[in-house]
Amino acid sequence: MATSVKDLQSKAELDGVLMGGGPAILHFWAEWCQASKQMDRVFSHLCTDTPYAKFLRVEAEQQPEISEAFSVSAVPYFVFFKDAKVVDTLEGANPSELANKVSKVSGSLSHVSSATPATLGMAAGMTVIETVKEMNESPQVDRINARTNTGLKGKLQQLVDSKPIFLFMKGTPDQPRCGFSRKVVEVLKEVGMEFGSFDILSDEEVREGMKEFSNWPSFPQLYCKGELLGGCDITLEMHQSGELKKVFEQHGLLSNTDNAGESIVEKAATQPKSEAEFSRSDNGGIAADSMGITESLKSRLETIIKSSPILLFMNGTPEEPRCGFSVKAVEILREEGLEFGSFNILTDKEVREGLKTYSNWSSYPQLYMKDEFIGGSDIMIEMQKSGELKKVSAEKGMMPKESLENRLKHLVNSSPLMLFMKGTPAAPRCGFSSKVVNALREEGLSFGYFDILSDEEVRQGLKTYSNWPTFPQVYHKGELIGGCDIVLEMHKSGELKSTLAE
Repeated sequence: MATSVKDLQSKAELDGVLMGGGPAILHFWAEWCQASKQMDRVFSHLCTDTPYAKFLRVEAEQQPEISEAFSVSAVPYFVFFKDAKVVDTLEGANPSELANKVSKVSGSLSHVSSATPATLGMAAGMTVIETVKEMNESPQVDRINARTNTGLKGKLQQLVDSKPIFLFMKGTPDQPRCGFSRKVVEVLKEVGMEFGSFDILSDEEVREGMKEFSNWPSFPQLYCKGELLGGCDITLEMHQSGELKKVFEQHGLLSNTDNAGESIVEKAATQPKSEAEFSRSDNGGIAADSMGITESLKSRLETIIKSSPILLFMNGTPEEPRCGFSVKAVEILREEGLEFGSFNILTDKEVREGLKTYSNWSSYPQLYMKDEFIGGSDIMIEMQKSGELKKVSAEKGMMPKESLENRLKHLVNSSPLMLFMKGTPAAPRCGFSSKVVNALREEGLSFGYFDILSDEEVRQGLKTYSNWPTFPQVYHKGELIGGCDIVLEMHKSGELKSTLAE
């Protein structure tokens, strides 16, 4: 029977506790995080009121092995277990939700109920109320919007640009203050990369501002030539795959040398190439027989590439990019108005490694257009600046998607007299449309038309565009005349022809 929260010191200790079975709740917290401290108070009181569950606590940054096992990237964070199996998680400071989930996992609450202060024990009930009130009343000092605070944004940009490689970390390279920061420092030192750093624990404004500036909620944050690479997980992943070193080399930050110290580029230039090394496929990649990848993998890669006219292989998704270079690539494509598909290379190691050989390009993101490899983020940036990206996409028949407003404007002005109706003049699909067609014909007026039943986007969009909720709608020289009632009234009064003939 647990009556107090147990602080864990190792992954082995956690495994041992969970082996005992029953419900257990694990709280990841940090000393510097005010929200963690507030939630920890609720957590302790819930422990008192729930004696048959195990309440466990881990200081996330002091126990990176445990944190990484549960992919913890922000605190407070809670993991709920039932008989050593994870059944639920909770991220962020939400006292009521924590109480609700504790009740569910401990069996004191059905899945259709919600925990309220009245249903909780004496210790937790009032604490939940007080904590919610405290969090609602506390000023949002931690929410600094770097986009509007130009002074802070300038300061952050100066820091980011102060060194080609820059690390925002907890502590210093000599004395890291968290396991995640320490691991990134070790990786950079192992690669042999010189870097600048900033201790975010020394400046609250910088620490909170960087979260907005980078759109990345946790630390450390690693930048290369002003672009966010990512945090600890991404840095480790890139290091293990060899991609990190190649990114540095492509930016001219590392000497591209082999073990003997001879430049690989120079060495390659002085050695004759075999026939296989010259063999290339039509898309610019090396042919499969010289790739070192199987035909099945080659076929799979080509299927993915052909899945969209524009395909971006990236770290993460367009909605949640996992590195600064992928963020930039997505921004460029959206600025150009280009629709594109994407593939998250972090979800599939075989694709991630195989594509490097297939495209003969060692880093990500990678952009393909109509099955042809275009390049990475640097090339995309250069092509956008020069206008070449727009030109290439146009040559390949991939024009930017026209906005709905522009499309409606073009339709409305496609004929001096334009009728948006249900059906066609030859076969109207409603009585009101039929009456307007007859009125225009009786007046001897020529007109263009659009069947709004054939395009739901136009049908709904035009209601907003014209601020007119029904159909048909008649336009003259781009201006709305009205619907069926107005057109018929003008027809009867003789105004229709004189108005539309102007």
